[in-house]
Amino acid sequence: MVAAVAAPTGTDPGQIPAQVPAQVPLPLPVAAFGAGAAGALVLGALGCLALPALPHVAVLLVLLAAGCAGWWRMPGRWRWGGAAVAGFALCGLHALASLGGQLPAQHERGDFTVEGRIVGLPEAEARRTRFQLRVHDDPALPRALRGAKLRLTWYDNEWSDEPSRRHELRPGAEWRLQLRLRAPRGLRNPGGFDAERHALAARIAASGYVREQATALQLSPPRGLDAWRDRVAMRIATVVPGGASRYVRALALGDTRALDDDDWHLLRATGLTHLIAISGFHVGLVAGAFALLGGALWRLFPALGHAMPRPQAAALAALAGAVAYAGVAGFALPTVRTVLMIAVAVAARLGRRPLRLSGSLALAAIVIVLVDPLALLSAGFWLSFGGVAWLLWCLPDAGRRPLRDFLSAQWVATLGLLPLTAILFGQASLAGPLANLVAVPWWSLVVVPLSLLGTALDALHAGWGTGAWRLAAAAFELSWPLFERLGRSPFALWWLPEPAWFALPLALGGAFWLLLPRGVPGRPLALLLWLPLLWPDRDLPRHGEVELVMFDVGQGTSLLLRTAGHATLYDMGPAVRDGWDAGERAVVPALQALGVRRIDTMVASHADADHAGGLDAVRRRFPGAPLFAPAGAGIEGAADCLAGSGWQRDGVRFRFLHPPLHFPYLRNEASCVLRIETAHGAILLPGDIGEAVEERLAGRVPGDLPADVVAVPHHGSRHSSSAGFVSATRARLALVSAGHANRFGHPDAGAVARWTGAGARVLGTPEGGALRVRLGADGLEVEAERRRRRRPWDAVAREGGSRAASLAVSYAPLFPPRAPRPQESIRAGTGQGRRVADAAPAAAVGGGAGDHRRTVLDAPP
Repeated sequence: MVAAVAAPTGTDPGQIPAQVPAQVPLPLPVAAFGAGAAGALVLGALGCLALPALPHVAVLLVLLAAGCAGWWRMPGRWRWGGAAVAGFALCGLHALASLGGQLPAQHERGDFTVEGRIVGLPEAEARRTRFQLRVHDDPALPRALRGAKLRLTWYDNEWSDEPSRRHELRPGAEWRLQLRLRAPRGLRNPGGFDAERHALAARIAASGYVREQATALQLSPPRGLDAWRDRVAMRIATVVPGGASRYVRALALGDTRALDDDDWHLLRATGLTHLIAISGFHVGLVAGAFALLGGALWRLFPALGHAMPRPQAAALAALAGAVAYAGVAGFALPTVRTVLMIAVAVAARLGRRPLRLSGSLALAAIVIVLVDPLALLSAGFWLSFGGVAWLLWCLPDAGRRPLRDFLSAQWVATLGLLPLTAILFGQASLAGPLANLVAVPWWSLVVVPLSLLGTALDALHAGWGTGAWRLAAAAFELSWPLFERLGRSPFALWWLPEPAWFALPLALGGAFWLLLPRGVPGRPLALLLWLPLLWPDRDLPRHGEVELVMFDVGQGTSLLLRTAGHATLYDMGPAVRDGWDAGERAVVPALQALGVRRIDTMVASHADADHAGGLDAVRRRFPGAPLFAPAGAGIEGAADCLAGSGWQRDGVRFRFLHPPLHFPYLRNEASCVLRIETAHGAILLPGDIGEAVEERLAGRVPGDLPADVVAVPHHGSRHSSSAGFVSATRARLALVSAGHANRFGHPDAGAVARWTGAGARVLGTPEGGALRVRLGADGLEVEAERRRRRRPWDAVAREGGSRAASLAVSYAPLFPPRAPRPQESIRAGTGQGRRVADAAPAAAVGGGAGDHRRTVLDAPP
């Protein structure tokens, strides 16, 4: 029972003496909601997301019931096992629901007329606007689209003089649009952004674009919280002059639309991304201000204490302010985490229950996982909770010595979060500790409060916040030149190759060891545990070997050729003017993830945008590399790739076969054809040549065409891969770089049939993602990125198409090279000696016990 105790006569009704308990709390299973249970719940959900495929819904429902029962009823630490099982099952059910709500295959690339409301803030770019639409529940639509959230793009029509109406899009407005939709799908490269994982976490049912501007109709004007955020953001952009305006928008509203790629690069290089958008610390500032205001109001009007004691009133005011400000920020995950922590603390204050900060953090984590376990897929979850957990463990009594505690907090946050930052983003900011020493106090205590004050005043009356916003911009500009100088230093940002799976736990253990109290022996030895993370093995080829990586860049081409000590890049992927750039979004991140520190040679097969579009982005990151291109291509700074010329690196010979001297520039037909020769076999990269040049090469240099690996010409076009050329190459492996369901129909079924008919295996980036091929003494090894990291949200695995079957097969070369005989049996080197027929490639990639990450198929004796 709860016993109410009246305050003694003569006591200030706004206060209840501490020695007189107001309530007697009921006993609760506190251990069920402590740090141990929270950790078990998170680990269980994480284990589910690490599976290659999700269990059946019936299995998950049984596990959820058993886990919840064990979590609540089992004694002691045994309940942690129940929490882990519950987290596993709950996460699986959420993932199944999200994936099941995506557009089914029968509606792929279909046209639909939908009505819905714009959610979030549309992002207007030079030639397109990206936005999200919440579809109304229309019975005429497929079930997957009713009430679904869509990720859409409205492009400018370059062939029409009619002005684009995409700038009319406003948050909260309702529109009727004609759309072409497809299920969420993205590129898969080392170190690349996983669009399919993002769609799962955000519950995106489909992506697409606006088909017809003439049929677009706005049904209702903007309304709601997002509409207000957009209006305030536009006012800030209008009344605050200079470049600082976009940062004030980010700090005041969490609106980062105006920040460009260069801005984000500087923020990453200086380690300030956690401050530039609204963070949990900002929510805490607002909550503290509201608590002070609530307490002051109760002091001014003591009679209010009869209704509620002042401490409880201040706590509720803090919670109300935190919720309101999180709404202004669009309920981003760091703000939600802080709101939940504040809510837990307020509940404890209202219930007269003592609660430590660690308990509040654990309860916040439990609530987030129970409400949305897919939040674990976001980097914000790990950085947010990880940072607070490190601070609570290392600085439990912070606040007594402000300056020393601040410096200690910077050291703890930098060291504790470095492993997570390296794993999540593949980089470490060397300038971050110094930049944060200045930015944290100056921005958090001056710039952010002024930005928030301006937003609050503008909410009371439009225009009142102008002065505060301008002061915030002036304060920001005082510090920004220092951060620009730090961020542009060549030593500011350290890009890290992708490490092995065990690097993260080892680095976290090293951080734990280093942060132990003074006097603990062997602390310098903890640095050894960081080596697998900071200096991972890059798995380079040996002398005389070569590795080819065909990046997944959509409808385009980009290949990396690595020898023991050098790197050559053949093509840089597609790019659209004022739009998406594969060089920046796919090629450069993949090169960094593979540990490529410099590019020694670049080849642009020809000047078409799907091959050389990403050149500028690659040059910015890897300047100074010699570049070859066809004569007349018009690529600045390029030397001619003439037939017969070449170079040799690390026992591997590179030689151009086409175009010859005085060959006119005919775009595709003038492509640089590059042959790579090793003691273990050869690789042929023909660019986009067609049948005419193929026949010319087969007639004039037939001895230079045989190769173990061939990049299929022109993405597998029906006007290439002539029978004579295919036969002359005698290839064992044919690689296709193309976009999924591209409008050109690449690769053409006839072209694929000619390669398979000649005895070659055909692998493509649409099904396998990035493809890695190593030609060396151990054989011809092939690895597909989608198979290397199989996840339950993988679009190809869920489609279950036959083309996805052979994702990671490889062959041991015979020297001199030869083509395998049709229907020849080959033995999979899996340690089990099973045999596979060429007619059943799916059996070679079943992923059963004994399979290596790179499967090697040996020719039979």
